Amino acid sequence: MSERAHHWTTAPGTGPPSPPDTAASRSRRSGWIWFAGSITIMAGLFTAVEGLVALFDRNYYLLGPSGLLVFDLGAWGWVHLIVGALAVFAGGALFTGAPWARIVTAVLAGFNALAQMVFLSAYPIWGVVVIALDVLVIWAVLVHGDEAPEELW
Repeated sequence: MSERAHHWTTAPGTGPPSPPDTAASRSRRSGWIWFAGSITIMAGLFTAVEGLVALFDRNYYLLGPSGLLVFDLGAWGWVHLIVGALAVFAGGALFTGAPWARIVTAVLAGFNALAQMVFLSAYPIWGVVVIALDVLVIWAVLVHGDEAPEELW
């Protein structure tokens, strides 16, 4: 019996499984990239503001007797300001689907999380929030980043 004839003789629902809805699956994956870009921009702005506050209002952060690791408050202010500005740029580049943006975003989010960890003694709650956002961004970019370029636009 030919395959065409066999197709017509099978009972409904007993044939080969239908392919999954790939459009909905692609939409969900590219949604994670939009999420990662948005959160990267937001976390970058948070980090830049944190750096500006450290530079211009040195009495805002209360430091314990051990102080901060490695640098003083002014140096960490500059680090936060630069990393925040770069993160805003990289988050915006994620929206274009540029492959380099995924790598740069993951690296910056990881560096930002480490910088926030060092800065925890100055502002613990805010640092934990930004670290959590950075971890979400890294996960979204690494897990769903390979589908981004052809799907964003």
